Amino acid sequence: MKLFKELTLKFEKTDWAKNPEFCVFDTILDQNPKIILMMKDDIIGKEPASNFGRKDTPSVDQIVRAAIFKEMRNMDYRELEYAQSDSRICAAFIKLEDRTPFSFQMFQNYISRIKPETLHKVLVEINRIAISEGLEDIEKVVQDTTVIETNIHYPTNNSLVWDCIKTSTSLLTKLKEEISSLDFINYTKSAKKTYFEINVTRNNEKRYDLFCKQLILFTKVINQTSNAVKKKSTSIIAMAIQDELSRLLILMNQVYDFAIRKEVLGEKVPNDEKIYSIYEQHTDIIVKGAREVQFGHKVNLATGASNLVLDCQILKGNPADKSLFMPTLERIIDNYDIVPRDSATDGGYASLQNLQSAKKAGISNIVFNKTVGSMQNIVSSLNMETRLKKWRSAVEAHISNIKRGFNIFRCNWKGWVHFQAKVLWSVLAYNIRVMTAHLVKQIMASPQLG
Repeated sequence: MKLFKELTLKFEKTDWAKNPEFCVFDTILDQNPKIILMMKDDIIGKEPASNFGRKDTPSVDQIVRAAIFKEMRNMDYRELEYAQSDSRICAAFIKLEDRTPFSFQMFQNYISRIKPETLHKVLVEINRIAISEGLEDIEKVVQDTTVIETNIHYPTNNSLVWDCIKTSTSLLTKLKEEISSLDFINYTKSAKKTYFEINVTRNNEKRYDLFCKQLILFTKVINQTSNAVKKKSTSIIAMAIQDELSRLLILMNQVYDFAIRKEVLGEKVPNDEKIYSIYEQHTDIIVKGAREVQFGHKVNLATGASNLVLDCQILKGNPADKSLFMPTLERIIDNYDIVPRDSATDGGYASLQNLQSAKKAGISNIVFNKTVGSMQNIVSSLNMETRLKKWRSAVEAHISNIKRGFNIFRCNWKGWVHFQAKVLWSVLAYNIRVMTAHLVKQIMASPQLG
């Protein structure tokens, strides 16, 4: 119980006692420098950290601490910069030691380098610490999926065409400042008017005519974007803008293709041929039964009896839940070297193959909330089945706790890699909160504090 003893001493100090979550993570980092080393390569590369100079940049330890402080307090980077001078616990936790606070740009630059794969390893390492402290035993595992949205507006063919036109025109305007000989026509006024008209038109014939008009404008924008990309320039800024236009041009052609197929030719375009945002191109369409369609990514979570998240997978596409069941259990067994005794999931994970595979892996009680066909749950008793079904429903509360507590219904970090990182940072912060609740309960019951 290394954590317990250290925390008992720290709780004698008022600032730490009032902020037990930071006290727990501070103790974990102090006792387990391995966690900092796991993130070092992502943050500063293979080069050894220097102990010389003016220390104008934060250490790896400070960057990790700042990242977790930001997530625990649900701050943005500017608020994190302010908190360094405004909050005593922030200064103590990040170990500023009376130096000038670091800028929000600096923290954003370094924190954004930490890869999702590294964060998942840190999640496993923190859970291993929880196991060693007796907070979790991996005896019971429950799985469930949720959807976290990307930061996009509701996608329609009309909105995607308009996004392409306005974004291209904005970039062409910037390019004109670098290449004075560049000529282009700004179609945004006409395109915007047509965009709103399409939105409010319910008559199919009128809507068809408006879309044809918009696509003619879109073709002109595509052509002048293509010409601008070919324009020769020696300016580094101009070449950077042209590179961005070149990537946008590929998306514009894709949007034009499925817009004309759907709106003009009346074809049904398969989902895997569509894009749902030119800004967050990794966005998937998630359809779950009769529920409302969502745009983002499916996340599969596995939790234990302690409510700690043992495994978190952010998925591409919309795979069936039953295809996630065994891979998750296998990762848990590999990561923690423990075979769970009980497994409980909802009916979406149920299949005869999953039942047999889990039994072969050594799991004694395998319960699906709803079974399919003639298959039956494998349990030691009817009472055990009832208890596991009731316990399984609690995972909904854990998911709600993560999404509400860390404002992760919608992820505002840009790009696929950063989307995964943001979700994992939130799960890490949630696990620290859960560990803190268990440890504080133990400390409060300790005779030393009685």
